[in-house]
Amino acid sequence: MMLIIFDGNCNLCVTLVQLLETLDRGDRFRYVPMQDETVLSQFEITPQGCELGMILLNPDNPQERWQGSEAAEEIARRLPAGDPFLWAYRNLPGLKNLGDGLYDQVRDNRYDWFGRRETTYDSQYPPDFKAEMAE
Repeated sequence: MMLIIFDGNCNLCVTLVQLLETLDRGDRFRYVPMQDETVLSQFEITPQGCELGMILLNPDNPQERWQGSEAAEEIARRLPAGDPFLWAYRNLPGLKNLGDGLYDQVRDNRYDWFGRRETTYDSQYPPDFKAEMAE
């Protein structure tokens, strides 16, 4: 099970997480908003560090992590039938550079372009250990 740390106040980010939730149904991924500092602190991640982009990490081995467009690529790789798309993305001339640059632009302008939520989105598939922490 991998953990996706996303911006729970970003309309685009939340929409993409909801799409992943529908596709994955909690089988491969769990989700936590970057605004949840309690969970982030378990992995020595700060909200400021999250500003560099979403994070995908292995909670059992937190050093195994990806951030930004690399996280998006790794998420795609782990989805069913994601490999052919990822191969094309990485191997068609110029596509990866274009995608990386686009990711950075969207990341830096997400609130201006897509809006900001009034409340932080909490996934229907939170990390299992979050429930244990509440007890």
